[in-house]
Amino acid sequence: MKIGKIDETDFRSLVMGKFGRRDPSVIVPPRTGVDAGAVDLGGGRVLVVAEDPIFTMPRLPLEMFGRFTVHIGASDVAVMGVRPRYMTYSLLLPPETGREAIGRIVDSIHGAARGLGIAIVGGHTGYYPGFTAPTIGGITVFALGRKKDLVTPAGARPGDEVILTKGPAIETAALLACLREGELRARHPAALVARAKGLANSITVVEDALAAAAAGGVTAMHDATEGGVMGGLFEIAAASGVGMEIDEARFVYPDEVRAVCETFGLDPVRAIAEGSLLLTVRPGTSAGVIARLKRKRIAASVIGEVVRDRRRRTIRRADGRTEALAVPEQDPFWPAFFAGLEKA
Repeated sequence: MKIGKIDETDFRSLVMGKFGRRDPSVIVPPRTGVDAGAVDLGGGRVLVVAEDPIFTMPRLPLEMFGRFTVHIGASDVAVMGVRPRYMTYSLLLPPETGREAIGRIVDSIHGAARGLGIAIVGGHTGYYPGFTAPTIGGITVFALGRKKDLVTPAGARPGDEVILTKGPAIETAALLACLREGELRARHPAALVARAKGLANSITVVEDALAAAAAGGVTAMHDATEGGVMGGLFEIAAASGVGMEIDEARFVYPDEVRAVCETFGLDPVRAIAEGSLLLTVRPGTSAGVIARLKRKRIAASVIGEVVRDRRRRTIRRADGRTEALAVPEQDPFWPAFFAGLEKA
């Protein structure tokens, strides 16, 4: 049983083309691997819109759930090269949810939105049977920007350099460290486990994307979510009609990410990686982009290059093997997550 987003085959057969009325002002329509849509407003202006569901989990503080709500939605807009400005959200609650818990969630959403300069302009909050935990049925984030600043995952060109921020599997390491902390503490120092849990604050690419865009030279950006860095790289290559040659040995690789993934037998390159930004930049501009990210205390490295031959979509693994870039059939995070739920 597959868990997570539907694959490209099902998207094409079940969803593709079923987008209501055709409108020529929609310049970035729904497609796999693209984080948000865009509408041409005329006069050189665009409206960018992104939508996401968010769920909580055992041992995850409600305040962190609220923060994720805002940052995950805002990240999908920021990777389009524009600053998030407005949002709505739908908070769906089990009937037994107490007022104190609701207050903590709403306060944290308010605080995170204010921190990013986002105005909340609408939404819905209510109690519904069938929900076992607070759930964001959807957060929608909007931005207004200049058409010339718009970036999509389809912009990579041969000769571009590929950059990864923070390293792979950021979300995987953070969430499993919270959910399966006891198992990690049995094998690793408490300080390392604490750092892994602390990666929860890095589950965002808003500052990554805005800093990179401001540096100049960016041709494509993509948030490495389900399917991890491997899937995200493939999606950029496929959307852009290019090849890529990637070297895992050049990744930023936090020790805590390695530890969590090794403990639960996960391939970090294939595991969900919200917080890991993938971007391509014009030749000669990577140093400026990385320096701009460094000033924001965001680690990043050049991990490969874009090539013309679309048949050459490969990653050289740390052990020397070469694999084809592809979207994993199943993100390895989900089985580890649900195994943790059974023990919770």
